[in-house]
Amino acid sequence: MLKTTANIDEVTRIINAEHQDPFSVLGMHYLEQENSMVVRTYFPNANEITVVEISNGEKYKMDLIDDRGFFEVLLKDRKDFFKYLFEVTDNTGNQFSVYDPYSFLPVLSDMDFHLFNEGNHHKIYDKLGAHMMTIDGIEGTLFAVWAPCAKRVSVVGAFNQWDGRRHIMRSRGPSGIWELFIPGLKHGDLYKYEIKTPHEELYVKSDPYAFYSELRPNTASIVYDIEEYQWNDDDWVKQRDGSSSFEQPVSIYEVHLGSWKRASNDENGFHTYRELADDLVEYVKNMGYTHIQLLPVSEHPFDGSWGYQITGYYAATSRYGEPKDFMYFVDKCHQNGIGVLVDWVPAHFPKDGHGLARFDGTALYEHYDVKQGEHPDWGTHIFNFGRLEVKNFLISNALFWLEKYHIDGLRVDAVASMLYLDYGKKDGEWIPNRWGGKENVDAIDFMRQLNSTVYSYFPGVMMIAEESTSWALVSKPPYVGGLGFSYKWNMGWMNDFLRYMSMDSVYRKHHQNLITFSLMYAFSENFVLVLSHDEVVHGKCSMVEKMPGDYWQKFAGLRASYGYMYGHPGKKLLFMGGEFAQFIEWNYKQSLDWFLLDYDMHKKMQNYVRDLNNLYKNEKALFQIDFSYEGFEWIDCCDTEHSIITFIRKGHDWRDSLIIVCNFTPSTHENYRIGVPFDTEYSEIINSDWEKYGGSNVGNFEPIKAQHSEFHNKPYSINLRIPPLSTVILKPKL
Repeated sequence: MLKTTANIDEVTRIINAEHQDPFSVLGMHYLEQENSMVVRTYFPNANEITVVEISNGEKYKMDLIDDRGFFEVLLKDRKDFFKYLFEVTDNTGNQFSVYDPYSFLPVLSDMDFHLFNEGNHHKIYDKLGAHMMTIDGIEGTLFAVWAPCAKRVSVVGAFNQWDGRRHIMRSRGPSGIWELFIPGLKHGDLYKYEIKTPHEELYVKSDPYAFYSELRPNTASIVYDIEEYQWNDDDWVKQRDGSSSFEQPVSIYEVHLGSWKRASNDENGFHTYRELADDLVEYVKNMGYTHIQLLPVSEHPFDGSWGYQITGYYAATSRYGEPKDFMYFVDKCHQNGIGVLVDWVPAHFPKDGHGLARFDGTALYEHYDVKQGEHPDWGTHIFNFGRLEVKNFLISNALFWLEKYHIDGLRVDAVASMLYLDYGKKDGEWIPNRWGGKENVDAIDFMRQLNSTVYSYFPGVMMIAEESTSWALVSKPPYVGGLGFSYKWNMGWMNDFLRYMSMDSVYRKHHQNLITFSLMYAFSENFVLVLSHDEVVHGKCSMVEKMPGDYWQKFAGLRASYGYMYGHPGKKLLFMGGEFAQFIEWNYKQSLDWFLLDYDMHKKMQNYVRDLNNLYKNEKALFQIDFSYEGFEWIDCCDTEHSIITFIRKGHDWRDSLIIVCNFTPSTHENYRIGVPFDTEYSEIINSDWEKYGGSNVGNFEPIKAQHSEFHNKPYSINLRIPPLSTVILKPKL
């Protein structure tokens, strides 16, 4: 072994991959006592290395100090730093040139660390992760990761034979961040982080901030240029951020991309983002929906989680293509006037070894105590919302999807589980908050900060809470004590409505409150009425199978229920397959049963939903005043004997008013009298029983003139023919 100018203990630590600051040993250094420069490198499997001075081509052969691969060359009587590269001959005789990663200065700034550690680096995704850049004219990739308790972190990949001794990162001190610029690494290169924990364990982790990942079951992260896509939706984004959705029609088609349509029944027989951009977007546009809502598209290892157990929060799943392909999908939606919402899951994450769990050997993203850090029902970890860096990770992730992918809103999953410390837990399985209560004060603070931050950057997007409890002010601003979401899923309406529609019509008269009670609280929040994927799985039956009665009654009941939903105050959401009455439950492994459209009743159901959407978008009374009593008025909610309800929907202009009549029994009613507000004619603009929708064609085919006879506390009244199991919408001639 030749003598080295470095401390032999530090050389040993480099060789054993135990040095937290390899830059203090490797690279180029000035030795003041010898008035010389020294270049050192650790390169296992190299036989010979020569330093090449780039400016003049001078070459300096390095000495092999240690047979395990530690090289050094002393340049006497020099004290100037210069750019160089290595010419390497390995032990197989291959020759190649590489730049020394330990010859580059740090990139991340103290301000980056300060903002991140205080939880306010809103665009930390531009700093952490893998970012291609050019430094001193040399192209490569900067890697940065947060792992404060790690003893050592290395970047590993095919470029270094997955050898964690080769590219040890630089610890940036108290920030907990490690960084390393590796010259030559480019778009498409695979990588992971090898982490030595405080307990001397070695973990190999995917990058929490990776923009792209391998297709499961492989788990490597992929260097990806997220900025290369050229967007063509400026007009859409400008219009969105300059307006509010509260007084606009919002009809959402909820979609699982992997099973809407499949190319084949193979495990990976998915259509790509680009193929879906043509087929799905055209379908949604034709059906009259205003928005698509996607089940999570973040990278996840298990198809059966439907995307709700995420390991790559910043990576669009590779199941359907590259990130730029998903951008193309969103862009195509916007060019066709369709907004894109995405399910987002900040409540929990899975325990997969390559993911966030015990990331640096400690409970970094989660809590240590299982009473705080695990969901017993789901077998997942709970984020530590009180840790500022974790809160930063999640808030910046929300901003990431809105900025980089132009997403129009996030539906935040499992909000109820975040609000309550005892959610899904028995006594003794949870820890009260500092005041002895069950409210998760850290999560509440997180959600308020999340929504306030999002709206400071993107004022026109939607933040939608899936919240199933009676927590107050979910969709109200933080300054009045709210959580700051723009909308809340109306789970109470959904449960009551489905319970009512599922019972035999003969019993409905005893449970009319199930269909009317929602109007007692309909304006306490900004609600979205949902018939989501959760209601058509796990033995709950498809929408049409929930309906009682024979074949005809099932379809009639479903049409009536959709009509009621579109007449009820609140924005709308329907899960895929429900629009054409798929009979079987949703199965994430296979396509929807599109062949059913060859059958008359299914095709007519699809036509009915299309017409409902178009009517909804064209009638201001159905969307302008969704969140105030000013937009709704009962005519009669008490006809329990006939299971009929009648009500008025209103817009800002009283002349836009509509009358909605719902009959939830298979009986036809002649000369059914209801009170009306105006002395004019009333015409059917849609009737779920029309023959073209598969109905019995009972209706009011001529305008009905109001009579000067008070009824239902209204100054006028009309006599109607009310079809069986139907919703009829009437428009006054004003």
